[in-house]
Amino acid sequence: MIPRLLERHRLCRATAVAVAAALLCLSGAWAQRTDPPASEPQTKPGGTTTSPALQMPPGPFKPLQPSPAAPAGERRAVMLQGLDKVTTRTRRFPVAIGETVEFGTLRITVSECMVNVPEAPAEAASYVTVVDNKPGQSAQTLFAGWMFASSPGLSALDSSVYDVWVVACANVSQASAPPSSK
Repeated sequence: MIPRLLERHRLCRATAVAVAAALLCLSGAWAQRTDPPASEPQTKPGGTTTSPALQMPPGPFKPLQPSPAAPAGERRAVMLQGLDKVTTRTRRFPVAIGETVEFGTLRITVSECMVNVPEAPAEAASYVTVVDNKPGQSAQTLFAGWMFASSPGLSALDSSVYDVWVVACANVSQASAPPSSK
């Protein structure tokens, strides 16, 4: 049994040496690439030049844009989802742009909702401010920033009692929009 273990150890050692040698060869070949230095600008077809340190992704860049204007009788809004960890209940609710709604002890204000252009992958991002108004305590801002629907874990409100995240940009009728608590 011991000779087998020694044989295995020699094979593993030989394999490790071979892998290390291959990596050294590859790193030498990588270092000998003939790319221009980072300080020289590159010329692209069409005569535009870009710095290699700051290269744009291939194809035209299309940033997020404000969600489309709401039709008559409706308002632009953000669909949010909230989880109350104490009662384990979730609730999906719209918040009109510029309005404030309450979810438990939270006051949630939405300032803007942005969407991707139609030909890009679907994305919704909203600027949200969440203030906790616990009774008998001063108000505390828990979150103020952009929330992204495609990556709720990236920038969602995650407190000990509540979770809140963006679902999508939406339009709501004037009558169904929740009243402002401003």
